[in-house]
Amino acid sequence: MNEKYVKDIRAFNRFYTNVIGLLDQYILDSKYSLPEVRVLYELYHSEGLTASDIISRLKIDKGYLSRLILQFQKKKLVMKKISATDGRSAHLHLTTAGKLEFEQLNRSSHAQVKGILADLSETQCKALTTHMNAIRKILSDKTI
Repeated sequence: MNEKYVKDIRAFNRFYTNVIGLLDQYILDSKYSLPEVRVLYELYHSEGLTASDIISRLKIDKGYLSRLILQFQKKKLVMKKISATDGRSAHLHLTTAGKLEFEQLNRSSHAQVKGILADLSETQCKALTTHMNAIRKILSDKTI
């Protein structure tokens, strides 16, 4: 493997994490960390996931996810429903408060990206998104 590729990717990762504020303890000027927001995202877009489903999608540690879900339950953002077919399994659902919380985070993320794009020309926006889609395709084809 060419070490320059590794160096270039790591440099880009450092740059981009600064652009979108991932180094802050809480993202989008919220009270949530990136892993918390990603779990809320998954539950918002795929109602009734199990913890195993989330672990598989996010490659998140089981113990860490368990603690996040417990915190969300205490804040009344998430509720568990025992599976009708397997009493050992619970399906996770956002409460109304959880949905509203995620929707606010989603609006903030949308506004953040609009702000990033605001000073770019149409040509630059098209080039940026074309390259991002190419990166996603290359890495998705390799990992699937």
